[in-house]
Amino acid sequence: MKTLTIIAMLFLQQLAFSQETKKETPAEIKYTIENCVNHFELEKATKTKVGYQYWFADKNFTQENTLKMSIVEQGKSTHAPHHHVEEEFFYILEGTAQFYLDGKTAVAGSNTSFYCPSNMEHGISNVGDTTLKYLVIKKDLK
Repeated sequence: MKTLTIIAMLFLQQLAFSQETKKETPAEIKYTIENCVNHFELEKATKTKVGYQYWFADKNFTQENTLKMSIVEQGKSTHAPHHHVEEEFFYILEGTAQFYLDGKTAVAGSNTSFYCPSNMEHGISNVGDTTLKYLVIKKDLK
């Protein structure tokens, strides 16, 4: 339950940092309790070359932010360091991650967050001896 509270706080903090005017909800989406509650199911996850991705909320559903869980195999990373205009929050659920930000690295385990400001080169890799599982909260700049 503590982890869910931390995740909720990170998501709310992301909303608070938003500088843009709230975008309109897509007209075709009717939000209900049934489509606003999303329980992780591995069989609904997308297989990647390094593990899995599971979108709790993607840009086609949300008004502004996305929430994705990535599961990364030992010794791998989802992609090379990169940058983009959207800021991102990473939250480690399980495993050990190495964060790369603007030429420096830090290693951290579960219940650790990592913030990446807009346009800064960043990356995340699994440097532990188990699977790495983390959440990514990202502003959707449709």
